[in-house]
Amino acid sequence: MVVDSARIRVTNCFFLHFTTQGILVRRGHESFISNTFLGQHPTVGGSSEEKGFSGTAVDLDSTDNAVTDVVIFSAAIGVVLRGQSNMITGVHCYNKASTFGGVGILVKAAQNRIDDCYLDYNSIVIEDPQWVHITNGYFLGDANVVLKSVSGRVSGLNIVNNIFIGDPNRMVPTVHIDGAFKDVNQVVIDHNSVNGMRLKSTTGRMTVAGNGTRWVADFSPLLVFPNRINHFHYSFYSKGGGGGVGEFPVHAVTNISRNMVVVESEKAVQALVSVLVDQNNMFGDENVVAI
Repeated sequence: MVVDSARIRVTNCFFLHFTTQGILVRRGHESFISNTFLGQHPTVGGSSEEKGFSGTAVDLDSTDNAVTDVVIFSAAIGVVLRGQSNMITGVHCYNKASTFGGVGILVKAAQNRIDDCYLDYNSIVIEDPQWVHITNGYFLGDANVVLKSVSGRVSGLNIVNNIFIGDPNRMVPTVHIDGAFKDVNQVVIDHNSVNGMRLKSTTGRMTVAGNGTRWVADFSPLLVFPNRINHFHYSFYSKGGGGGVGEFPVHAVTNISRNMVVVESEKAVQALVSVLVDQNNMFGDENVVAI
């Protein structure tokens, strides 16, 4: 336990057989934890006792700390962040699988960064995400990011440039919403790659072909937040005009509800309609309620 301290180093250590916390940092700031192994039970993974793992390996109830190059091999929760301005880098969490109720990294405070971490069959859970950055991560075995609503607000969240690998028979979403978020702004979830999981994003693009008067681009399987399109842009390409030589078909977006964009034309025409949408409210934008 580190209490009311500043500029403390915990490095090259091995913590075993803890029942509550392996490392607890309370108040103070600038504790650096690095090159350390933590586990409640000695295991290299796949333990028959995994369902019963308890405790928290690293509990940061403090600000301005760094956890770097740490392996957590058995605990109910790998890392919990209760304070702001912490940096988590190069942490490998295979402490307890999500299917057994385990959590890799639990974020309970704003303004934290998670970079270059390996979530091994468990997830990052963020409560009311505000000013949280997750990047360059490797998520294996249906590991994902869970956005948990407490007060229904998410702001300043970036989840970018991560790799997600899972079971194609389950198709677990890369980002899961637990509860309803009424206030959503400055959220960017994009540029992630996926194999065997369902990609979720706050941006989407689609081209719809058809011969008629109505084209529907359905982004509901892709977009993170339900019934929310903040910005949209579309292009309309028709071959042969809209009824006569030299004529241009009249067309417009007529609906953006339920994460679908509907484009309609005045006359039947063979056309390609390309649509780009996002759920990223910025300062100055109102929180749009779909029409």
